[in-house]
Amino acid sequence: MAELITVARPYAEAVYSLATEQRSLDQWSQTLAWLAAMVNNPDLAAVITNPKHTAQELEALLLDVLGTHGNENSKSFLATLIESKRLMLLPYIAEQFEELKAQAEGIVEAVVETAYPMNDQQKAELTDMLSKKYGKTVQLDVHDNPNLIGGVRVMVGDEVIDASVRGKLQAMAVSLKN
Repeated sequence: MAELITVARPYAEAVYSLATEQRSLDQWSQTLAWLAAMVNNPDLAAVITNPKHTAQELEALLLDVLGTHGNENSKSFLATLIESKRLMLLPYIAEQFEELKAQAEGIVEAVVETAYPMNDQQKAELTDMLSKKYGKTVQLDVHDNPNLIGGVRVMVGDEVIDASVRGKLQAMAVSLKN
């Protein structure tokens, strides 16, 4: 998967640069989400990966499905991906585009695992604490994980803040073994 992300990165950066230049970040965001959803559809993915279909057939089909969700630039982008046989990268391109957009807007996503569901006040407090720590607007993506026993585990980018009971028990076990 890391290889796909590496290959997708230049495409995402190029689209982001174009979208920034044209002041159409939201439009491109919607278009890329639509294209990624198309590629993730199992029926369409089977057609895309079938070598029997020519690039022209794929382009005609995808442009028809894209319909009003695209403009001339997005159609050219789609044609480029078809020509270079990179259509299956669209979900990765869309994801990296959103990361670039969020970074420019000063937004960071925090994936939070909790042993028990958090109420709105707890979410607000955690959001405030993380916003102060990172100096950016934080968006929480909260998931329940009873395996944590208690506490939370927060992942922001590559950084992990493990304040779970399971994490503390594992740390204690490692220190006792050494």
